[in-house]
Amino acid sequence: MYEGISVDLLNLVLSLSDALDLASPELSQHQLRTAYVAWELGKVARLPPGDVENLFIASLLHDVGALSLEEKIDIHRTEVIDPEPHCLIGEALLKEAPIFEPCARIVRFHHRKWQDWQAPIDTSVVLQSQMLLVADFLERAIDRRRYILHQNQDVIARIGSLSGTVVHGEVVDMVRMVSKREDFWFDLVSPRLYSLLLHHGPGRRMDLDLDQLRVISVLFRNMIDFRSGFTATHSSGVAACASTLSRLFGLTEMEIGLMEITGNLHDLGKLAIPNSILNKPGKLTKEEFALMQQHTYFTYQVLTTVGGIRNIAEWAAFHHEKLDGTGYPFHVDAKRLDMNSRILAVADMFTALAEERPYRNGMTRDEILSILRTGRDRNFLDSNVINVLEKNYDEIAAFTAQKQAESKKYYEREFVGRTGANPKN
Repeated sequence: MYEGISVDLLNLVLSLSDALDLASPELSQHQLRTAYVAWELGKVARLPPGDVENLFIASLLHDVGALSLEEKIDIHRTEVIDPEPHCLIGEALLKEAPIFEPCARIVRFHHRKWQDWQAPIDTSVVLQSQMLLVADFLERAIDRRRYILHQNQDVIARIGSLSGTVVHGEVVDMVRMVSKREDFWFDLVSPRLYSLLLHHGPGRRMDLDLDQLRVISVLFRNMIDFRSGFTATHSSGVAACASTLSRLFGLTEMEIGLMEITGNLHDLGKLAIPNSILNKPGKLTKEEFALMQQHTYFTYQVLTTVGGIRNIAEWAAFHHEKLDGTGYPFHVDAKRLDMNSRILAVADMFTALAEERPYRNGMTRDEILSILRTGRDRNFLDSNVINVLEKNYDEIAAFTAQKQAESKKYYEREFVGRTGANPKN
């Protein structure tokens, strides 16, 4: 039984920020490094503590609106970036979490060139956006194959060339000031940067309650799912199904809430999977499936770095495990899979079978139940969970569909509507 929950905001944001850059060595720690640079600039500028914190959190989440691995890599390789659409999407996502609302406008404008601003540099959002822009540029300019002190002067020279057009001269001067310290560069590329930011960074040491954690999980759920119209409502469906099953099993309100959060975050590791695989209109090759198998591993690795939610990490990461031990990637069996893990596995399969996919239509009730019963009979899925789902199918299906419809409406309004993106891509 779970009587309460205590999750540190900074620990959670750092871990979820790190998850944004899972997919490629080229991207590794990009958000963390950018946040470190922005923090150092904030200290030089003597920003008020609240502004430093907002800039730091915005930097940790600045690419939240880049929804595919392919887009992230393309942005990372581009010197001066078109501010649309990932800045718009990032703002829209962050605004949904009140705790991140002050950061949303910084993210919205973090690729706006100085020459395009109509407000003075000492305007809060202008200065912070410019500081994030140059921090992001600096991090992307680093060649990860070269020793940092063999290239740092070249990086600063490139930033100097942007002065007065892309970046305000005062902000360039701030960069030159922090760049004189060798320890700045050593910290920037240190493999221990996560620990440095966790223990010394400017984010609030604030314990999140269940409702605050739920809101943040919805933000990351949307970021995960909105990569494609085919997955835009998947995690909201899993969360709805899992929470309903949990209630039918008589779990406490705290556990039901935790299961909803688990459903929101269970596919976090799919941030490491290319859209070309997620949206493939056909069966995955052996090589493609091997890549897909890492997504639950990454879910586990990210969530276990957040203190206070180890159970959520296991429930989320075990959703492709089977009772007989033949699932993936951990091959745990019935001895390790508690009831919450078993509920989440069934909720994920139920939701996926009902959804339209690039390679098939959503299945009917009879088709779904037939596959779930087969999983039960082959000792893949828990028989009690399948039986409860079957007896309460209409209630579960209706609530799941309701929550998915709400997510779809938001997706079409804030993502497709704002960017003109194809809802199926």
